[in-house]
Amino acid sequence: MSEQNPGVVSVEWLRDHLDDADLVIVDSTTHLQPNPPGSATPYSLEAGRETYTPEHIPGAIFANLLTDFADTDAPQPWTVPSSEKFAASAGAIGIGDGVRVVVYDQHDGYWATRFWWQLRLEGFDNVAILDGGLRAWRAAEAPLTAEIPVPTPRTFTATRRPELLRSTEQVLEATTDADTVLVDVLATEQYNGEATSYARPGHIPGAISLPVFQIRDTETGKLLPVEELRKIFDDAGLLDPAVTPVTYCGGGIAATGVAHALSLVGRSDVGVYDGSLTAWTADADLPLVVGSTPR
Repeated sequence: MSEQNPGVVSVEWLRDHLDDADLVIVDSTTHLQPNPPGSATPYSLEAGRETYTPEHIPGAIFANLLTDFADTDAPQPWTVPSSEKFAASAGAIGIGDGVRVVVYDQHDGYWATRFWWQLRLEGFDNVAILDGGLRAWRAAEAPLTAEIPVPTPRTFTATRRPELLRSTEQVLEATTDADTVLVDVLATEQYNGEATSYARPGHIPGAISLPVFQIRDTETGKLLPVEELRKIFDDAGLLDPAVTPVTYCGGGIAATGVAHALSLVGRSDVGVYDGSLTAWTADADLPLVVGSTPR
């Protein structure tokens, strides 16, 4: 990967390395559309294979985050699967010992960071995000193709890092734990309870607000420079080694975007609440705060 920052690569870097034998490029696109208030579920979901098939980065393999890389029996969609299932699915698309992985998606990059986070959760570190995703690739007039590559199956050895994953029970305990900082990455109006796509409005008690859109250039979709990210996170108190950040959002997708950005400034220990507000708000006994909470 890039020697300057192994967690992210530029369009230029990827274009120069497309033919590397040890590089696996993954398109992790998933389409999510919010449902109207009062719907049975907060969003509608569709795997991105149909939009991947006609146009993708040469050599890219499609990863279905809704089925192959999820526990399809869980109450929430795209819940983390067992290590065994993840290892089998990763190996089937060519991810294993001795390869490097670059992930992208067709949206804002958070489905890519979701897969980045899942790989790291299972002990695989040689993975980076394409900065700006397919939007940046197109903007650079880099090549696209409809040719579907055949992956080379490999053996993926999963070694789960449980500290990178949080359950609802663990997050409830964290609300009274001074050593943990819960980070709500949704928009401020969602955090304050002025709007919601979930069963109940508000944020988890004690959580700070750090909207995920702050970490990217909204015009290009690319991450802000590392020093700007460092200032954002330092101002939020997330670089204090005495505390552990735990990010959450609506369903554990955008939360991985902030976890990834934090890793770029040296925090590789960030936990992600997998169920996020979809799981939390479904239990009427779990508390929520409406209104702002001072840092």
